[in-house]
Amino acid sequence: MTARAPAGADAPDQARPLALSMGDPAGIGLDIALMAWHRRAEHALPPFVFFGDAEALAARARALGFGGLPVEIVSDDLRSVADIFTTRFPVSPVACPASVVPGTPDPTNAPAVIGAIESAVEAVRTGAARAVVTNPISKAVLKAHGFPHPGHTEFLGALAETRFGASNVTPVMLLTSRELSVVPLTIHIPLARVPAAISKQAIEETARILHRALNIDFGIREPRIAITGLNPHAGEQGTMGDEDERIVAPAIATLRRDGLAVSGPHPADTLFHAAARETYDAVLAMYHDQALIPIKTLAFDTGVNVTLGLPFVRTSPDHGTAFSIAATGQARATSLIEALKCADAIATRRESAAQCDGAAR
Repeated sequence: MTARAPAGADAPDQARPLALSMGDPAGIGLDIALMAWHRRAEHALPPFVFFGDAEALAARARALGFGGLPVEIVSDDLRSVADIFTTRFPVSPVACPASVVPGTPDPTNAPAVIGAIESAVEAVRTGAARAVVTNPISKAVLKAHGFPHPGHTEFLGALAETRFGASNVTPVMLLTSRELSVVPLTIHIPLARVPAAISKQAIEETARILHRALNIDFGIREPRIAITGLNPHAGEQGTMGDEDERIVAPAIATLRRDGLAVSGPHPADTLFHAAARETYDAVLAMYHDQALIPIKTLAFDTGVNVTLGLPFVRTSPDHGTAFSIAATGQARATSLIEALKCADAIATRRESAAQCDGAAR
């Protein structure tokens, strides 16, 4: 797979910025983007470009008391970003069709929300940016406009195929923090459909993607993965459901035979306390809430959403649009700051791995 490189793409990898999409402009995405930029020196943040509505961003800056925001519109190749980031907020404009009212989402602006994500991904595809960081979207608002994907993760998988020419893409949602890293096997589907969606093949494929990411993206030499059961007490030897013995355990056996350090199926209710967390590097859980409740309890403000299995790096804050507090100053940028740092770290590791592979050849 070969990406078209823009002029100046031979600049050092770390000189290229991250591409930050605006998310739903009526939510807190604009707030936390502004807060992160204002704290850029404090957190030694890598340069990033905001893909979104420049007027809405400036209005949000005024509402939050940041005064006149020094915005600079940047061109497609983004070569200037590293130089201007210390004093000005770089923006790649994606205009909203309707006026943005904080706290009041408008499906009319859905094309701009989608367009910002697409433009950020395209910047990575061309080599102008190093990684994509996405601000929160409203699935309900996008669905009202006819958006066909359940969420960000699935949409990014589709973009990997259409923009990068990748095939057989399996996007995997990893939620990670200092305290815990988790992957839900099934994501944005009703709970009633979860048992039918679990398969030995899906467990094996997801575990292999997670193992590779822990090794390459997070620098863990010998990753340890704990896999939960689906049912209470992991099925209690079939007395509380047979999926754990019939599907989960055989998948674990195959992974072990292939040399992966996996364990389980574990009862989920005893897997997330402090002592248990010392025994693994990440958990593969069977469904959305089984994975997300523990990490949002332990690291609500610092968790990061990372999409594995893509031909590009993507991270996101581990929270939603929070329409009710948009433009109030109550939002916290901690998760976005962690997402920017995480994207930078993963991109650096992948670039180093690519250079080592090139040298080996």
